Amino acid sequence: MATAMSVSAVSPAATAVARPRTLVCVPATARAPREMAAELAAAAALGADVAELRLDLLAGFAPRRDLPIILAEPRPLPALVTYRPKWEGGEYEGDDERRLEALMLAMELGAEYVDIELKAADKFMRLLSGKKPENCKLIVSSHNYENTPSAEELADLVAQIQATGADIVKIATTATEIVDVARMFQILAHCQEKQVPIIGLVMNERGFISRVLCPKYGAYLTFGSLEKGRESAPAQPTAADLINLYNIRQIGPDTKVFGIIGKPVGHSKSPILHNEAFRSVGFNAVYVPFLVDDLAKFLNTYSSPDFAGFSCTIPHKEAAVRCCDEVDPIARDIGAVNTMVRRPDGKLVGYNTDYVGAISAIEDGIRASQQTDPTTSPLAGRLFVVIGAGGAGKALAYGAKEKGARVVIANRTFARAQELGNLIGGPALTLADLENYHPEEGMILANTTAIGMHPNVNETPLSKQALKSYAVVFDAVYTPKETRLLREAAECGATVVSGLEMFIRQAMGQFEHFTGMPVDNENFQAITSSLDNPNTMKPRL
Repeated sequence: MATAMSVSAVSPAATAVARPRTLVCVPATARAPREMAAELAAAAALGADVAELRLDLLAGFAPRRDLPIILAEPRPLPALVTYRPKWEGGEYEGDDERRLEALMLAMELGAEYVDIELKAADKFMRLLSGKKPENCKLIVSSHNYENTPSAEELADLVAQIQATGADIVKIATTATEIVDVARMFQILAHCQEKQVPIIGLVMNERGFISRVLCPKYGAYLTFGSLEKGRESAPAQPTAADLINLYNIRQIGPDTKVFGIIGKPVGHSKSPILHNEAFRSVGFNAVYVPFLVDDLAKFLNTYSSPDFAGFSCTIPHKEAAVRCCDEVDPIARDIGAVNTMVRRPDGKLVGYNTDYVGAISAIEDGIRASQQTDPTTSPLAGRLFVVIGAGGAGKALAYGAKEKGARVVIANRTFARAQELGNLIGGPALTLADLENYHPEEGMILANTTAIGMHPNVNETPLSKQALKSYAVVFDAVYTPKETRLLREAAECGATVVSGLEMFIRQAMGQFEHFTGMPVDNENFQAITSSLDNPNTMKPRL
């Protein structure tokens, strides 16, 4: 099987096997026993199903003294006991016999699950000598912190783990690119068909989707941290996000997958917006962040109709035009696609909702602060400077020209500015030139680059001095909502328009393409109020 195999062959909906829902497990990572016991209660309050007790993280752990405290009855949640050695990515560095004895004691004290590493499984089974309590399930685990093996190697690993007498197979690998996760999805689906309980996860940000989408393929459980900053593995989401943001309880074989393709992508608020919008209309779908290096490879790998649509952001909007089977004429004219929809026949159709979202936001910003002629666009006849010549720059330049503005392109690389300037019939400048460019007062400025985006919040594409020539300043960056560019423009007296407005409006267009449903403006505005404070989202227990 090829390394970057397609998940088009993986059809979770086709299996008729009844299965329990995927459990949410919260790792307890406290350094003291009583604190760890308290973390079980906190995990239960979040709505978790299981708590993993990481004994190797306890300071000065003494099994016979501490385990009765941690496993005291009644427990708020079933306990999964792990005592991970250094050689498998944990913190325990002592004698292995003592470690295995502690795990046996945990079984005796009623732990519902015990995790033992594949390398130590045979020795542990000999120590148990058939005396494993009936109420305790044995998880035999394998962790690969370098890569994700081929599908054949993963299948062999499943067989090796099963041969130890494991009740549950656990395999955690590492993604070097997002297409690696497809192999884990295939193994999960295969195990589900064979009714083999399996936990299959791919670590780091490129593997993030494995943690959210694994219920679709029948995984036994997935891990979510108690809170941000307390992760037990790279790129682990919080349990609250799994339950409330990604609505993981509702993800099943028929759930459609949507998401935002970008690099970087972790800053995006799109999952908050789209998941809540899907939920509000009862649409069976989930929206996830896809950290993608190679767009064509990603689309060829995740070619199943279940991967039904994508938002596209920096740096893939222009490549998306080439990757689509069909492109909407306006998106083709712009030369950038920010929305892709997979039709039932498998073909990808590309659209651009950026230009309408941005231009309407700028127009409404001007109308709200200045007296304008209601019969024409407030952009008509104005000098409109676009910073950036990428996908978003092309959309803004196209939209502004359509409204009758005189468009100027400024870019760090002059050749790119000139290329777009030639396309839309406007002059080109470098960013250095733009510092001294003020042919007239009352100009409009639109930044479409990532300059000033979190975490680089102190950066700005243009000096405060140069901003004094502009009456209106728009910034496509929306994390943070008030960028340095917008703050300094406001101090200079300009009307400022946040990128959040563009983001919301382009997302409304995407929602219609994704769902085939009209947007309820009132409902969408209510949803967007949670973007500044995601904690206002209602818990989904």
